[in-house]
Amino acid sequence: AFWVLALSVKNQVVERREISRGSLTGVDVHPREVFRFLITARAAAGIVVHNHPSGDPTPSADDVELTQRLLACGQLVGVPVIDHVIVAAHGFRSLLAGVDG
Repeated sequence: AFWVLALSVKNQVVERREISRGSLTGVDVHPREVFRFLITARAAAGIVVHNHPSGDPTPSADDVELTQRLLACGQLVGVPVIDHVIVAAHGFRSLLAGVDG
């Protein structure tokens, strides 16, 4: 599942929404769906979150590419994506903050 958290100017979550639900091996996410939600939620910024059913939170090449696309789109529309978090059975990984758990 791929979720988006809409944040206030104080980085508090004001709304959240599941954008897409995938299969065991992937989920299709288009930036337009992410930013449609963030813009209509009047978010100051956003965080995107998805899970890895494999249990391993290591980002795939697709995860990294999607993150880069979302960062570029956020900069263009003025709603920055401040993190992309992968959640898994064996921990989590923050792609932008560089935090593992």
